[in-house]
Amino acid sequence: MKARSAGLQAHHEDPVQTRAWCWKVARLDGQVYGFTSVDQDLEIDGVTYVASTGITPYAIDSKADLSVPNMQVNGLLDSTGITEADLVAGLWDGAAVENFEVNFRDLSQGKMNLATGVLGPASAGRVAFQAELRGLMQRLQQPVGEVFTIGCQATLGDARCKVALGPWTVTGAVTTATSARAFTDSTRAEAAAYFTAGLVTWTSGANDGLSMEVRAHATGGVFELALPMPYTIAVGDTYSMVAGCRKRAIEDCKTKFNNLLNFRGHPYVPGNDKVLGNAALGAA
Repeated sequence: MKARSAGLQAHHEDPVQTRAWCWKVARLDGQVYGFTSVDQDLEIDGVTYVASTGITPYAIDSKADLSVPNMQVNGLLDSTGITEADLVAGLWDGAAVENFEVNFRDLSQGKMNLATGVLGPASAGRVAFQAELRGLMQRLQQPVGEVFTIGCQATLGDARCKVALGPWTVTGAVTTATSARAFTDSTRAEAAAYFTAGLVTWTSGANDGLSMEVRAHATGGVFELALPMPYTIAVGDTYSMVAGCRKRAIEDCKTKFNNLLNFRGHPYVPGNDKVLGNAALGAA
């Protein structure tokens, strides 16, 4: 049963009610937003819940077992709140959400929490957006711990890898823009594949501040990204790029980075192909 104050309970028993749904969204970048389903802004606990986005809630699907409760919400894109640019850039993905109900005529009655969780990937159309609220039980469906893999499980430069990224980071600018996924910096002299599986972070242009993995690097500074950038890559856009690590023990960790001591893979543990393979037949 949902916890609520005596005043809010009495209001729920009233045949004429003035209830409103509210969403408090805390993005991973620290920005906090409030939205409400009523047609007027509400000030609750220091957060302004705006009505201009036209939020439309759907029913919350919640069960007594350990299945994941879900809720979907639609709303209008608003330059002062939820924008297409932020959605495309993934700034709303994984944001913490608190969904609750209030009596918008008497906020002193407090609120009744309906659901908490995180936002799944949000999508945007021409004038509206759609997002799914995933309940806290969603985390129980995620793998916990590590598994045996041939490749290294660390991220280049993290606490387990311990490689200092400074000497492996370069800066440059786009000389030819092919698409939102491909570009060239003709001033680059590194050998082919040096930046393959590396990370490019844009420091100017429409994609300023966004990052993407490098899928392929060819001689002459020709780059192809793993996915298209949200916005067009233009000539003159500057970037910072980290050399690629393809998680291989010898070619990358030992030869390229001289870091075999911190290799986090298990290349010599027999995998499924070895376990399920046929035993070698002895001589007749």
